Amino acid sequence: MDLGIIVDNLPRLLSGAWMTLQLTGLSALIGLALAVPVALARLSDNPLLSWPAFAYMFYFRGTPLLVQIFLIYYGSGQFVPQLRALGLWEFFREPYFCALLTLTLNTAAYTAEILRGAIRAVPLGEIEAARALGMSGSLRLRRIILPKAFRLALPAYTNEVIFLFQATSLVSIITIMDLTGVGRVLIAETFRTFEIWIVVGLCYLMMSYAILYGFRRLEYHLSGHLRAGPELEAEPVQARLAPKAGAPKPAPASALAIR
Repeated sequence: MDLGIIVDNLPRLLSGAWMTLQLTGLSALIGLALAVPVALARLSDNPLLSWPAFAYMFYFRGTPLLVQIFLIYYGSGQFVPQLRALGLWEFFREPYFCALLTLTLNTAAYTAEILRGAIRAVPLGEIEAARALGMSGSLRLRRIILPKAFRLALPAYTNEVIFLFQATSLVSIITIMDLTGVGRVLIAETFRTFEIWIVVGLCYLMMSYAILYGFRRLEYHLSGHLRAGPELEAEPVQARLAPKAGAPKPAPASALAIR
């Protein structure tokens, strides 16, 4: 294994790793913000809200991510006049924006489904207690339902972020120089397929466990109320029965009997 090639191209690999993390972070944040109203719309009794949310989640969860990337990147070229009229062509002509948009819409659909299940899992007693205190619907949602749902959904959402991080390798197909894209270019230049893919795989592995560690720390922080406090050392029986200094001496049994 020629480590010299890896060392010489280390800045390019780090640049690709940064692009991968950037796409993952931005799409996860924007997707989470989009997933909350989609999940609430899916739970709504109004069909004008629930059915469009269901159709959106059904499409993006039921089709391959690669197909979605192709549709947005190559398909947007079929609507150049309309996009120019809306002032959006400058965005859709850029591979980075198309990749970010696709990843965001994809992860938002999965995250909305995770949040929908978590909202349904919120104990009814907590909601009834908030209603008994006179909280309005929006206040219950903001202070009781969503915070509880986020804590319940965190383990599943951690897996979704890891899947999203790994799925960013597909954006190299539309000329984005993420970690996989840089690896493909280096292979074409050096013909060192084995060495390059081993290093790329190790980079993905290290970053995946770094993301997992961050979410585990967050989950540990949010679950502090579920952990038992430190146990107090039991005081010996003799120490508890011994009279304290300055305390009045107990009356003799005969005196208590007279009284």
